[in-house]
Amino acid sequence: MIPRSVAETIRLASGVGLAGASIEDSTGNPEAPLYELTLAAERIAAAAEAAHSLPYPFLLTARAENYVRGKPDLEDVIRRLTTYEQAGADVLFAPALPDLEAVRAVCAAVRKPVNFMVGVKGKSFCLADLQAAGVRRISFATSLYRAAMTGLLGAAREAKDHGTFEYLQTTLTTPELNAALGI
Repeated sequence: MIPRSVAETIRLASGVGLAGASIEDSTGNPEAPLYELTLAAERIAAAAEAAHSLPYPFLLTARAENYVRGKPDLEDVIRRLTTYEQAGADVLFAPALPDLEAVRAVCAAVRKPVNFMVGVKGKSFCLADLQAAGVRRISFATSLYRAAMTGLLGAAREAKDHGTFEYLQTTLTTPELNAALGI
C-alpha cells in the first residue's frame, strides 16, 4: 500500500471514530514479506502526518513484523523501529520477539513506548519482567478469546465424553459474573 493510501486509511478510520491504528510493514507477499525500509518509513510518516493532524489524539503504532513473517533478525527489527520512531510513530511494536533479552534490546534502542503482545506460547512474559525490560504498553491480541474458547471446548468435551459437569466447580455463578461485568 503506497503512503498516500495509508494516510487515507488513517483519515477514514478517524471518520468512523477510531482513536488509533497499527501500521504493519508486511507486504502480504511470501516472496518479499517486508516492505523495503525506505518505503515502510514513508508509509509510517504518511500515517503519522494524517494521525497527528486530526482534531483529537490518535495513537499510531508502527509494527516491525520480522518475527512473524519469517525474517527473525533482531538488528533489522531495531533498525526498522528506530526508523519508524523518527518517521513519527507514537508506539513501536515487534510481535513475537523470542525472549526478554530481545525485548530489552528493543526497548533500550527507542525513546517511544514499546508495545508487547501477550498470547504467543513460550514468548509471553509476566508483567513485572516486561516492565523491567522497558515495555510500556501491553496488548492481548486474541489470547483472552482463545482462553475463553479453551474453557468452552474443555467443558463441552467433558459433558460429551464423560457425561460430567465438573467444570462448573471453577466457573463464576451468574450473579458473580454480572457483578464482575458491572451489570
